[in-house]
Order: sequence, then C-alpha cells, then structure tokens
Amino acid sequence: MMRHPALPERDRQILGAVVSAYIEQREPVSSLWLAKGGIGVSSATLRNILARLEEQGYVRQPHTSAGRVPTDLGYRNYVDAVLAERRAVRTAPNVQARLRRASSVDDLLSNVSQEVSRASHHIGFVIAPAADTATLEHLNFVPLDGGKILVVVVSVGGHVSHRLIEPTEQYDQTDLQQAANYLNSEFRGKTLLEVRKSVLERLREERTLYDALMARALQLASTTLEEIDSEPAVFVQGASLLLDDVGEDPDVTLEALRTLLQMIEEKTRLVRLLDDYMSSDGPTVVIGSEHHSSELQQFSLVFSTYSDGRSTGTVGVIGPTRMHYSRAINAVDSLSRMISKMVAAKS
Repeated sequence: MMRHPALPERDRQILGAVVSAYIEQREPVSSLWLAKGGIGVSSATLRNILARLEEQGYVRQPHTSAGRVPTDLGYRNYVDAVLAERRAVRTAPNVQARLRRASSVDDLLSNVSQEVSRASHHIGFVIAPAADTATLEHLNFVPLDGGKILVVVVSVGGHVSHRLIEPTEQYDQTDLQQAANYLNSEFRGKTLLEVRKSVLERLREERTLYDALMARALQLASTTLEEIDSEPAVFVQGASLLLDDVGEDPDVTLEALRTLLQMIEEKTRLVRLLDDYMSSDGPTVVIGSEHHSSELQQFSLVFSTYSDGRSTGTVGVIGPTRMHYSRAINAVDSLSRMISKMVAAKS
C-alpha cells in the first residue's frame, strides 16, 4: 500500500473536500467551487494549498485551466482517514430479514453478494471456502435406474451437494444403506478433504480385501469425493452497475473494463487476486496503482473476511477508483460481520 506523510489538518481537510466532491460530481474540483462551499478559506489560500497538494502528488490537473482530481495517493489519504474515523454500522433490519429467508448457506452467500452490490452501487462478491473444506454432517446413497446412484452430501451448516455416480459394481438398497452408515459413523465431523485422504489410505490397506462392507463403502466414497470441488465458490452480482458507473469515467479505459469483466467471469482469477491481499483483519482497501496486477490499476477493491469458526471466506466490492469508499466500506464490514454470525448459527 502507498504510505504518505501526515498532512497539516487544513491541507487534509481540503484534500478530503476535493475527493468527496470529485466522487459525487465526476468533474475536476476548482478552488472557486471549494470557496463557495463554505470551507472557510479564501480562494487565494485554497489555490496555494491545492498547488502544494499537487506538488506532493495528492491531486492533479487534467488540463491547465481545469480544477483538480485526486490521484491514487490522494484517495489513499482519504480512505485511511475514513477507516480511522469510522464506527461500526449494523446491517439494516430489512436486509437482515431478506438474508434470514435463505434456505441454505449457498443461498445466503448469493444473497449477500446481491446486498453488498445494492448497498455500494458497485460489483459485489462473496467467495466461499472450497467445498472440500466443509465438514461432513452425513451422506446418503440413493439407488436409481440403470445401476446409477445419487449421492447426497450434507455438510455442517446446511450445504447440500448432489453427485450422480455410475459404479462398476451393482449395489442394492441394503448395500447402500450399510455403506452410508459405515461412512457416517467413521467420518462425520471431518472435512471432506480429510475424508478423501482417509478413504484413499484405507483403500490401500490389505484388510479391505477381506472386509466386503468396508471395501464397498470406501469405493463408493472414493468415487463420490474425487469430484468434490477443491476451488472456492464465487458469487458475483452487479456487473451492469459497473458498466453504468464507468461509462462516462475518463479514468477507465475500455480495455481495463474488458479485463475486469473477464476476470469476474472466470472467477478463479478473482480468487487468486484476493489471495495476494489476505493479510489483515477488518475492511481492506486496495486502490488503483496499489494493485499487484497492472490490469486492475484503474479500479479499487474493498473487502473483508467472514468466518464460520472453521474456515474463512470473503465479502467485497469492486469499482472505479472514483468509488464512494465510505459507503462501500460500511456495506462490506457490516455484511461480513453479519454473515459470520449467520453461517456460524447454521453450523
């Protein structure tokens, strides 16, 4: 992240006014406009302060006769002040009510991505832990026609996944029930990744050769778990809001917008991007040129983590550097804290 020297209070106040005005108006901010805004400083003094802020790299002039716009360093100073001065905000009751209607964890996370997008007016996303980090509650095998078997895997917290498998052997209802009972008794409370490793280890043991029940159960589990996703699930809402927001933004090129939308569509690239920044608790803000990837240096990222007590996910917002940071930070922070409580309650 960019660091900056402490600015005098008056300079910081003027810089904050420039950033706030530019975010709202999308136009360069002049000293005359600031003076009319009742900031309590003469136009001549404002011009001197703005010139000094420009020399220090906090603002720039798009054209000689234009007012000033914030640089990434100017946004960073502003955001650091927002983070330092903010107070925790509770999620609105109507949002809480909508989220509580979710029938599963996946529904909840999908709804949160929509709520954070709605609250921030930018792209909202939630990244859930990989499925194989979920804890097994129980599984069932349901026989279907043609020797196919529907596998229902229920994880702690209410996540339900289905797998259709076609084993080489034939199993009747009794075989499948016994296999499910064995697996549930042996592996309930372990993560699906731990279950998969244990199953493979036991399949290599010689005693499975003379224990038919164990062998059938482990083989069914192995066939099922090899398809469990090891990638985090990603829920994204609000891409159309980004298109509306940057349509007239001179700081965002068409190529940069295309790259971001492609990253969101691929989703795994978004996950890898966030992995680079997962080092602190509470809301984290990455602004423009602070991104490790040059492809994203026309955008800002606001995110925070949530936890169900066992694993960690992410709630966040992506938008232009001319983002309404205070609104985005409050939305991300309040929803990440709420989702931690709700997911833990479902566990």
